[in-house]
Amino acid sequence: MTNKLKTLLKTFADFKESELDCILTFFKPKTAKKSSILLHEGKICKEFYFINTGCIRTHFIDKNGYEKTRYVVLDNQIGTALKSFITQKPSSEFVETLDDTEYLAISYNDFFQLNKELENWKLFYQTILERAYSFQNRKIEALMTQTAKQRYEDLMKRNPELTQRLNNKILASYLDMREETLSRLKTS
Repeated sequence: MTNKLKTLLKTFADFKESELDCILTFFKPKTAKKSSILLHEGKICKEFYFINTGCIRTHFIDKNGYEKTRYVVLDNQIGTALKSFITQKPSSEFVETLDDTEYLAISYNDFFQLNKELENWKLFYQTILERAYSFQNRKIEALMTQTAKQRYEDLMKRNPELTQRLNNKILASYLDMREETLSRLKTS
């Protein structure tokens, strides 16, 4: 599991092997069953995750009681409820496993201790923030300018694995459409 994390970290910055060995000591291996809540709305996010196998999602519950999936993290990817993690304020979203999941977690304190000590970790963190901003901006733009069909087709091009791994309810909430609309799009 740690070798996969090392490989991923190297895509973000030019880490030395000694830096990677140090970083890995801060990540703790964990497992969670499908449908486990790793973070409840209203709680402060204390961990940042590397998903070895499985899947997590961050989602909100809107005022009408509908789930709105903001982000999905698959095998060999990283993520968390980033706003709560950074600010250490209560989260407005949940983090939930969608499959049985094996992951590595680093605490807030350890994450930011590395940020103080390692220049490459600062670069890693900056890149995470830039990618998160770009992703959210692209998602908002799509919601404002594209039809449901265009959003679905765009997802099929950009990230077809999501359409295969997520059930219709969660995929529809990710694309901000009703499940019935998604079903029609899949059959047309």
